[in-house]
Amino acid sequence: RESCVHARMCVCARESREIERDRRCAVHLASPRPISPRARERAEKERAREREPMDIAWFPAKHMDANKKMRVIYNRPQLKSRSLSTLAPNGAVWRTGANEASEITFYQDVVFGGENVKAGTYALFTIPGENSWTIILNSNLNQWGSYSYDEKADVLRVKAIVSEDSEALEYFSMVFHEENDNLQLSMGWNTTRVHLPISMQ
Repeated sequence: RESCVHARMCVCARESREIERDRRCAVHLASPRPISPRARERAEKERAREREPMDIAWFPAKHMDANKKMRVIYNRPQLKSRSLSTLAPNGAVWRTGANEASEITFYQDVVFGGENVKAGTYALFTIPGENSWTIILNSNLNQWGSYSYDEKADVLRVKAIVSEDSEALEYFSMVFHEENDNLQLSMGWNTTRVHLPISMQ
């Protein structure tokens, strides 16, 4: 099972709109004409997205399956010779990726880590730990990083299982993984793997 999850995590599906954003960003930054501070800030954010590519994980994962149950949108930071404990410190709220805080959408009510969750879109934060990670669903969307994270907007907090794998992942990755009718959200970075069960109501 771990090898299957690892293989899926290694696949990065860049969206065509991201390529177009990168092109527009390059045009803005290369332009000899003065641009406003706001436009420059947007361009710099687009450059950050180029360095930390955006990805989307769906369930079901098959592209031809139109009956999607959930998805997670996130940016994939690289280790770049840095330690995981430096990039996602234990005990600190993390955006679960790079750039904007990750967001997870449920198209129907689910049981998420043993807790009932209504259909909708939530910011996905995590608190890494040595033996378990805290997974947070938060109602404040469109957040840049975790700088404006507000615990009062938490919808729930659940604990996820942590394990170690023999292979290291350079890019942070998330997938929905189903085996024997058991579905879980799996996260991986370096040799750390985090698994949280999900079921449909």
